[in-house]
Amino acid sequence: MERDDFVIPVTHRQLAYARALALRNQTILPWETQQDRRALSRWIEDQAAMRPAEGGNRPSSKQVAFAERLARLKRRAVPDECFRDRQLMSRWIDCNR
Repeated sequence: MERDDFVIPVTHRQLAYARALALRNQTILPWETQQDRRALSRWIEDQAAMRPAEGGNRPSSKQVAFAERLARLKRRAVPDECFRDRQLMSRWIDCNR
């Protein structure tokens, strides 16, 4: 029997890091991968090399801060839908400068 035939359980730290990477990259951590330390280590290496997901189409924190500052100056509220879409936030900012 070869050494690769044995399944080594993952550590709690390794699993926590893998879950954090899955959230950051907005990907799924496969169940099978969570069962084997070597498989999880390879998955972590692949995910750590990836660029983080940008949060989909959500506005950046700088956009939100600027929009809220504009809203205070104009004495109006930023519409809720703008907080869910980067382009809507950009248009709202352009219209309220």
